[in-house]
Amino acid sequence: MGGGDKCLLPLGDGVLLDQVLARLAPQVDRIVINANGDPARFARFGLPVVADSVAGFAGPLAGVLAGMDWAVAHGADAVVSVAGDTPFFPTDLVARLQAAGPLALAATPDPKRGTARHPTFGLWPVTLREDLRGALVTGTRKVVAWADPLGCQTAMFDDEDAFFNVNTPQDLAVAQAHIAS
Repeated sequence: MGGGDKCLLPLGDGVLLDQVLARLAPQVDRIVINANGDPARFARFGLPVVADSVAGFAGPLAGVLAGMDWAVAHGADAVVSVAGDTPFFPTDLVARLQAAGPLALAATPDPKRGTARHPTFGLWPVTLREDLRGALVTGTRKVVAWADPLGCQTAMFDDEDAFFNVNTPQDLAVAQAHIAS
């Protein structure tokens, strides 16, 4: 996609992140953006921006930990994570994750694998943050490698396209067409 922040690519009358925030805001009490680098590029959204506390671009789990650390400091007991390049995720995501369990990942049917889990869409109790910090320090990078041994549950969504993400210019064109319709 040419580098940079995919979530800031144009979509409809705004950018991908506008669509993500519009879907997420009615489902949660507060939103924080996890991003490394200059937080000023997100200033127009008026939201706190937190960077990973683990060095070396440790992946999505580092973002979950940053969210957990922020949540603890603001009195929250759980964090929901979503991907900034997935503009059409379900509008009942949070309720379905909460119904699945205190630690849960979203999933959809997959014709080849049976079930496709979407590890960037999860519910994370902040009581697990020190466990996560330790896992990251020892090199764990895969979400399911950390979450599954802790009893991670699955929230199934019937639509296999519910977590369509923008990875290519063609995907962005599909998203534009979806917004236009």
